[in-house]
Amino acid sequence: MNIVLKQKSLLIEEIKQAILKASLIEESAMPEIKIENPKDTKNGDYASNIAMVLTKLARKNPREIAQAIVDNLDVAKANVSKIDIAGPGFINFYMDNSYLTSIITEAIEKGDAFGQSDAGQGEKVMVEYVSANPTGSLHIGHARNAAVGDALCNVLKSAGYDVSREYYINDAGKQIENLAYSIEARYKQALGMEATLPEDGYHGKDIIEIGEDLAKKEPDLLDLADDVRLKKFRELGLEYEMRKLKADLAEFNVHFDNWFSETSLYEKGEIQLALDKMRENGYLYEQDGATWLKTTSFGDDKDRVLIKNDGTYTYFLPDIAYHYDKIERGFQTLINLFGADHHGYIPRLKASLETFGVDSNRLEIQIMQMVRLLQDGQEVKMSKRTGNAITLRDIMDEVGVDAARYFLSMRSPDSHFDFDMELAKSQSSDNPVYYAQYAHARICSMLRQADEQGIKVDETVDFKTITNEKAFELLKRVADFETTIVQAAEARAPHRITNYIQDLAAHFHKFYNAEKVLTEDIEKSRAHIALVDAVRITLKNALTLVGVSAPEKM
Repeated sequence: MNIVLKQKSLLIEEIKQAILKASLIEESAMPEIKIENPKDTKNGDYASNIAMVLTKLARKNPREIAQAIVDNLDVAKANVSKIDIAGPGFINFYMDNSYLTSIITEAIEKGDAFGQSDAGQGEKVMVEYVSANPTGSLHIGHARNAAVGDALCNVLKSAGYDVSREYYINDAGKQIENLAYSIEARYKQALGMEATLPEDGYHGKDIIEIGEDLAKKEPDLLDLADDVRLKKFRELGLEYEMRKLKADLAEFNVHFDNWFSETSLYEKGEIQLALDKMRENGYLYEQDGATWLKTTSFGDDKDRVLIKNDGTYTYFLPDIAYHYDKIERGFQTLINLFGADHHGYIPRLKASLETFGVDSNRLEIQIMQMVRLLQDGQEVKMSKRTGNAITLRDIMDEVGVDAARYFLSMRSPDSHFDFDMELAKSQSSDNPVYYAQYAHARICSMLRQADEQGIKVDETVDFKTITNEKAFELLKRVADFETTIVQAAEARAPHRITNYIQDLAAHFHKFYNAEKVLTEDIEKSRAHIALVDAVRITLKNALTLVGVSAPEKM
């Protein structure tokens, strides 16, 4: 428990003891005592309405009850410096905030590990994200999925979960067959032959490049048998697309623990295994020559076909086998980040887990809403470079990795987001990532100055020299870091970290403007340097969670 929560618990306990000392009620009748943070700090650090809650139980006027509590409160033990009774009986507590300085030492000692906890108790979590078809470049929607998914994994890991990051490669099925035929057409065209792309073929520039490259390196592929040639085009196309996709994600600072191939489900017999299990459990039936799954038994609006009457599999079947495989690998919780067009897919996928006897609540699905790119106030839909849809590569080239990661992570994924590219590139306090990174760089500059002046921080620093109200407000934010991470992990809400970063940076700038850090008072300077170093560590660790760098100079 962090020091702020400890202080709240301590104050609540002392209020309880004051109520008992004043003989207002019996302990067995004690209601829940709540304290909150007043919106205006002029009304104290904490406030409680307990006097009004006790009115009927104690049969006294709430102000009289409040006064009895105040008269019996051990202010020294509760770290309270002043108490006011306001309005009908609110009790406002002004804390002796010197207790907050202990977080400075903790942050400095823990360094990169500051903020981490074991709240998740090692729960095994699989997060599957991006998983774009390997048939073209990653677009802006995939970029948001990558940024949010990676930040979520970082947050979960920091909160004590055992996290595995996985990319599901859709390397089987019709889309890959179309990729092979598209490459074949471009290959023939590169050799000067007439060739037409299939109706559902891929027209991207990269397919043309693959065809031209193959025509130069292997001009005799047409001599191969049709099935052998198409297999060759399929393998080479997948290799090319996956190499490009992995390179873009690596540059975006997104890395996976496992790249899971859909084809492997067929090769290892896992699709048949899943079918056998569902049939054994009584959830498969035959109708109109097709094999159906009884997903309506678990809340889906209709049953789903798994094997069509021509004997071919629907795309739903390998997805079922894949999720059963995840469960069999021992993951307690499965988290999927899906695009907005997958909303209707959720009930059937969750229902399919129930057919294996698996609680569908173990599968959590986040829907990623659309991103609208803005430049000079106008929506941008086409890439200047290729004339096609905006890609992850375009975004990285335009605004840089840090700004792209930060902007794409700073809103709840279930909300639509307008990405202002001009704002993302601006070097001003209006740009949230610049604002946060500048705070870190400013602290690093102060630390260099302190070092040049021979000001050292060690165990002899006297934190009693920290007295500024803005300093204590800043320390409260530092102390909230661990709790923020845990709450973000539990809510699967990494955007809470960017919200925290903005709040921490804002309070640092307020402190910086209110108090000179380096002065002729060496002891006070040492304490302040230790304080800002704790803030630097916290900022760096928070930025790292969302995949953003913490520059020392700007």
